[in-house]
Amino acid sequence: MVRPSFGPKWVWAVDILFLLSGLLVALVVAVWSCARSYFENGRFRGVEEATREILKGISSHYELQGQVVPENVAKALRALTSASNKHRKMGPVSKDSYHAQFWILGDAVGEACWLKGHAAGIRRKAPAEGRIRVDLTLNELLQLSWLAHLGFQHMMPNYRGFEIHRFNGEEDAQDGAKAVSKIEAAIPANERPFADLSIQFKGREKLIIDWWRPVQRNLTA
Repeated sequence: MVRPSFGPKWVWAVDILFLLSGLLVALVVAVWSCARSYFENGRFRGVEEATREILKGISSHYELQGQVVPENVAKALRALTSASNKHRKMGPVSKDSYHAQFWILGDAVGEACWLKGHAAGIRRKAPAEGRIRVDLTLNELLQLSWLAHLGFQHMMPNYRGFEIHRFNGEEDAQDGAKAVSKIEAAIPANERPFADLSIQFKGREKLIIDWWRPVQRNLTA
């Protein structure tokens, strides 16, 4: 039996086949690498575009007067842009480090929105110019309402009524005195009919002590 012998042509054919196979594998790897890089770049560009569009929508909620971007938001945007440029020039960066920039940006935008809303709430609650606002409890408001009514009646020259209002006890009188003191304290200092608030307060306290604690007053004296 005669064995076939492979000549130089067959050796060259095998070499060429291996070479073509290697080139094909290299081509596949190169195409896969390019496709992956293209996909990653597209993904990052899509995230950046989505971020810009979202910021456009909420910018009015965090921008300061005159459409000024808060410093912490501007700083976070610069850091995000720097990370994007680094990704394009030096290749893919760590996803966690890149995503962290978005977390920082989101935190900065949220804080800026909260600060602006808080400041707007304070301005809305603030009284109008020339007005004074006093915080009163329901009990203080009730005390002042009937004290004001009684005072009004006795200020009228034609009042001839015989109705009598009295405090229910020392604690009730103390509540009324504190409510009146709160109103007096709200009057601007240059508009007060009396220079020293403590004089008015001590006068009311003396009336209370003289009526409900005469024994204690005598022992103290």
